[in-house]
Amino acid sequence: MTPAVGLLTILYINMQVFERERLNGHYGATAFVVGNSFSAVPYLIIVSLVPGAIVYYLPGLHKGYQHFFYFVLLLFACMMLVESLMMIVASLVPNYLLGIITGSGIQGMMILGGGFFQLPNDIPKIFWKYPLYYIVFHKYAYQGMFKNEFEGLKFDNNQDGEQILRDTWQLELGYSKWVDLAILFGMVVVYRLVFLGIIKATEKLKPVVKAFMAVPPKPTTQIIENLEAVAYLPEVKV
Repeated sequence: MTPAVGLLTILYINMQVFERERLNGHYGATAFVVGNSFSAVPYLIIVSLVPGAIVYYLPGLHKGYQHFFYFVLLLFACMMLVESLMMIVASLVPNYLLGIITGSGIQGMMILGGGFFQLPNDIPKIFWKYPLYYIVFHKYAYQGMFKNEFEGLKFDNNQDGEQILRDTWQLELGYSKWVDLAILFGMVVVYRLVFLGIIKATEKLKPVVKAFMAVPPKPTTQIIENLEAVAYLPEVKV
């Protein structure tokens, strides 16, 4: 997640290029958002697949290509979400350094309220659980990851994976891990639509704000001191 915050430099450059291209009439906000989304997919797939294979098999996680495939899809969805969130920050915060601070702060709050560092039943009710816990994507990423690892396992102490998920991690077992993944991809679409709405609103509001903030020119007064000299100026014939 953290490297995506560092991509703010590229996002700011993309926003500046888009602004010039839009003013020249080459394409609009919708084409920019759609093109930016699809152009990032191959890179994010590689970033999810190669490091994901290293991280997944080294600690000996749940064997089977289906579990690994789900793990890679989960990483890909999270990378898309973080990039979408940083695009929203870049469209709202004009300064690069302030954008990094804002993006890192938002990410930190989401991680703290996602249900890992504080279990769901221990999260403070005001703000952190209602509504933060239910709207951050980390909740569904954690739940999907734990379900992918523990579901179907049996242990020597007469416990199974579902008991650990329910009692230890306090997860919601009323739906499958694929629902968590579908929610993550749905949030990707929502974040991109929010980004598109911000760009379109900026296009309409920026001229209004500039006109409102513009300082009207001060009226100038010309004073002629020697009227007699003006009266006796020679006439110039063309």
